[in-house]
Amino acid sequence: MKKEDDEAFIPLYDKDLSAFLNGLIIDKRGKKDGEQPKPEKNLNNNQVFRKLKIALELKDEHILEILMLADFRFSKHELSALFRKPTQSQYRDCKDQVLRNFLRGLQVKLRG
Repeated sequence: MKKEDDEAFIPLYDKDLSAFLNGLIIDKRGKKDGEQPKPEKNLNNNQVFRKLKIALELKDEHILEILMLADFRFSKHELSALFRKPTQSQYRDCKDQVLRNFLRGLQVKLRG
């Protein structure tokens, strides 16, 4: 949760984060039949957000509530654009600020 310019910031490589998120999905939702997903070498914020949404079984309304806990206003249309395929015209990149505020709101929700 540290910003890159913070001296306590420790980088986490995409492959390690992907392995963690895949494990979180398996832990929360159970294993799928067949081959398990392999960690991606490169992740973007949209993929991280999607994996968290899947693992925690969140609906759009829940995500918007979590963002409000971090005092971050976001519309349902903006949110749906983050989860579209990159080839669609309505697709939008998830900015660091959105993901950071989602994680902050999630922290408030889970820790009280």
